[in-house]
Amino acid sequence: MSDSDPHIEAEPPFIQSPLKARKGRGAVSNLQGRYETLIREDIDDGWLHTDTDIGDVEADPSCDSPATSDAEQDNAPAWKTEVIEERAKTILSRNQSPDVPFSISLNPYRGCEHGCIYCFARPTHSYLGLSPGLDFESRIFAKVNAPELLRRELAKATYVPEPIALGVNTDAYQPCERDLRLTRRVLEVLHECGHPVALISKSSLIERDIDLLADMASRRQAMAAVTITTLDPAVARTLEPRAAAPARRLRTIRTLTDAGIPVGVSVAPVIPFVTDPDLERILAAAADAGAINAGYVMLRLPWEVSPLFRQWLEAHFPDRAARVMNRVRDMRGGKDYDSSFGTRMHGEGIWADLIRQRFEKAVTRLGIGLRSGRFKGLDTSQFRAPSITSAAGSSGATDKAKNKKARGSAGQLELF
Repeated sequence: MSDSDPHIEAEPPFIQSPLKARKGRGAVSNLQGRYETLIREDIDDGWLHTDTDIGDVEADPSCDSPATSDAEQDNAPAWKTEVIEERAKTILSRNQSPDVPFSISLNPYRGCEHGCIYCFARPTHSYLGLSPGLDFESRIFAKVNAPELLRRELAKATYVPEPIALGVNTDAYQPCERDLRLTRRVLEVLHECGHPVALISKSSLIERDIDLLADMASRRQAMAAVTITTLDPAVARTLEPRAAAPARRLRTIRTLTDAGIPVGVSVAPVIPFVTDPDLERILAAAADAGAINAGYVMLRLPWEVSPLFRQWLEAHFPDRAARVMNRVRDMRGGKDYDSSFGTRMHGEGIWADLIRQRFEKAVTRLGIGLRSGRFKGLDTSQFRAPSITSAAGSSGATDKAKNKKARGSAGQLELF
């Protein structure tokens, strides 16, 4: 992007200083920006080169050029991510929500470096006395004992296996995972135990763990979903500033598919007048890349997410900010958000129905499945409880574990 873009120079009426749309952290109130110089040594996230592997969707290498002079960058504070080690007391979260396809989830991290401005998990940092804006993006809590806690949970005599959703609240493959490898170690425990897992991510780092996931998938114990919000790299780089480029995510779908891992696409969130025009193109590109299943979620703006997102709109799309919020409220009963079960994911009313019809027609035309219901197809019958004393990734189990009754079934694959 350049400074000549009118979307960049516009000044929201409730902001004192003019905002500049620069690649960096999603919380646009940080006027100096964050991470103006990006280094990608350990993983290819699609931003440093043109990616032409799939279709005509390309990452624009010019998007990494900051919208400010070298002198301005030199004066900017050297913001860095702070990773805080946390020894969690529990690791598995259970829910009874009819709106999600899983009952058990595991999140190795609190907060997420991807900085997606719309992230529904941002308010969780408020529970810690931190901001849902920059703190959520830059103060990451790593549950360093997650693999050990999982091993203890699975070893309980009362534990009944069912698929675990990994990385739902915050991305399990965010940048700090490259060094910490908590997600990798969690997968090693699940792989050792023959326990089914479903993952969702925006990161190409998931490819690192193909060795584990492919083996588990061959036994119907692993599936994945890749979130794609837009195919426009210029929008993605401000909306999801530290996630992989859209074209790179499509290549990740292809890579996982070629490795025998069933992959779906999650079009989330659908933002009226910003990303909703891309809906059919995203589904078509994902299907071409090998996705076998698809789902979508309308924009959700709970609690502190709403003012952050509205500020982002004013900074990047001032010409349509009012239209976007009016349409959101049309689908949310006149409010920015309605958390009622049954409608919170897709909204309600005529506009929500139109999006649903577009999605269903596209999926039918492309011949891919609809996401619905609970996980189907992941096999829990091969589960064997681990020995608490054994190392993650080791083979074998204690006699007690071998004699533990395994429960579960396998059926037609259905991704979340």
